[in-house]
Amino acid sequence: MPRGYVGKFLLVNLSKGTWNDFTVAESILKDYLGGSSLAAKLFFDKYPLDADPLSEQNPLMIMTGPMVGSGFPGTSRFSICAKAPQTGIWGESACGGTFGPELKRAGYDGIVFEGKSPSPVTLSVVDGKVELLDASSLWGRDVYESTDLLREKDAKLKVLTIGQAGENLVKIAAIGNDKGHFSGRTGLGAVMGFKKLKAIVVRGSAKPDKADEERYKAAFKVSITEVKESAVAEGLHLMGTDANMDLGMVSGDVPIKNWTVGEDFEMSSNLSGPTMREKYLTKEHACSNCPVACKRVVKVDEGPYKTEEGPGPEYETCGSFGTMLMNSDLTAVIKANEICNRYGMDTISCGSAIALAMELYEKGILSKQDLDGLDLTWGNMEAVMPLIRKIALREGFGDILAEGSLRAARKIGRGAEDLVVHVKGLEAPMHDPRGFHGMGLAYMMSNRGACHNQHAVLPTEQGMASWPQLFDMKDDYVGTTSVDKAMLVFNSENYGILANSLSICHFLVHILKPETILEAFNAITGFELTNEELLKTGMRDWTLKRGINNLLGITSKDDVLPKKLLTALADGGAAGSVPDVALLLSEYYAIRGLDEKGYPRQEKLIELGLDDVRKRLYQ
Repeated sequence: MPRGYVGKFLLVNLSKGTWNDFTVAESILKDYLGGSSLAAKLFFDKYPLDADPLSEQNPLMIMTGPMVGSGFPGTSRFSICAKAPQTGIWGESACGGTFGPELKRAGYDGIVFEGKSPSPVTLSVVDGKVELLDASSLWGRDVYESTDLLREKDAKLKVLTIGQAGENLVKIAAIGNDKGHFSGRTGLGAVMGFKKLKAIVVRGSAKPDKADEERYKAAFKVSITEVKESAVAEGLHLMGTDANMDLGMVSGDVPIKNWTVGEDFEMSSNLSGPTMREKYLTKEHACSNCPVACKRVVKVDEGPYKTEEGPGPEYETCGSFGTMLMNSDLTAVIKANEICNRYGMDTISCGSAIALAMELYEKGILSKQDLDGLDLTWGNMEAVMPLIRKIALREGFGDILAEGSLRAARKIGRGAEDLVVHVKGLEAPMHDPRGFHGMGLAYMMSNRGACHNQHAVLPTEQGMASWPQLFDMKDDYVGTTSVDKAMLVFNSENYGILANSLSICHFLVHILKPETILEAFNAITGFELTNEELLKTGMRDWTLKRGINNLLGITSKDDVLPKKLLTALADGGAAGSVPDVALLLSEYYAIRGLDEKGYPRQEKLIELGLDDVRKRLYQ
């Protein structure tokens, strides 16, 4: 067994109330490393791909990576994976915080849940001791309450839990880690809810060995210096991820009024990182082993949206509950973030669904009666707050939005689907590809649907990161052009996706030099991979997940941008600009080795060691 791994995984059968350990061959670990890549391999090898996401046959997998628990900057991450309730295709969501390193200290590299418990349960793993505990008293409680109750007897427990949204099988339900960190995308909280798995708690004292401790310490020292010298790291520490709000408004990156307006500088100023820091920040907060500390802890002392001290909103939430809704009140965003956190819902999808409802209301497609009497005029946050609750509890009109924007639009009809900004059923994050065409291609080709965390396209296209030591890159990319973007996306996928298998924060991938990460990885594991071999694991990861999606029915017909993103804006940094989809896809397909159906070509699958995928795709 290579170093850096505990060497065992936990398989829990919730239907039977049993569990056992299992191991993974070193050759598989070397090819897939960990995180969502290893989860995809286990999913492909062992589980029926055609199972309903909300069925006993769909596993829920929680996977760390080889660098997790090492103490290296940013290595707090873990991935939660399953067939996604929201999209019906491959689903994954990465999370930071404290749970990942603690799971390894508790004795496991990952956990796979099968079946469905007959009643609510919590899985406890404490220094290798595994128990399934009754969670009936927690069922119906929110993420914050459940976390506090689970820690009453042991304050050191690290907690993963769902709120009422997951219990109610809301398809945009998230999974909370210690209140302030969330696996939000693709609705995996609903998988926990279906399985009657209320929470997982872990605590441990073990520490995975490293192959070469002294070599690791040298790489660690270099990484700290690189963080200290990074302007990106400094900006994230001072302003959090919401540092993007002002810069994004200038470049045309920020979506406004459900993707229909190009700029509003007064709004961005009110919602920006500096404003949050000046008025509401009480302290910075860091995930385990992170010197950047980009997380915000905030408090609103007075007003209609008074909020106790707690986790503050990320940039994505300031977009989805701010600019997208034409709301410039940051206190309302902070409150909406807290409500979503408590119920356990993805703020990107929830805010986007509400923005859709607002536009449908404005156009007369939905009436006040349809909306249970709520006045969903733009910016009316007094109506938004109860609607969040309705979505989480599946009450009234909230039951429709609980299915996610695309399913809701299809149920509403009357042209509503044309107003949804999604790819493969997943609402786009708060970055407008009309301002950065490479992001448009990355959205189309992301294996979980529209996504900004399955690659490293955004920082490279914006000029915040560059890796000429890995592949040929231009010195300065122009966002509003599609020329030269296919190769940029291909390379940025192969490198950026490694964050989800090594289980290291995407920001640290942007900040640290590739050779520093590689040196630390090899010092930890002893694998002695080259950069070329590491990039090949990224290619293998992307291609395996694409093959899974192909087997689930995804073809080239699904690699599309929605109507809105192909409609030019009249003003702003992206005015008059739309991605050239035909150019982007034709070049990308050739580079990635996809055929006209959007399937990986047989020779590409053989080259990447995916002959088992080839046989199933081309049988």
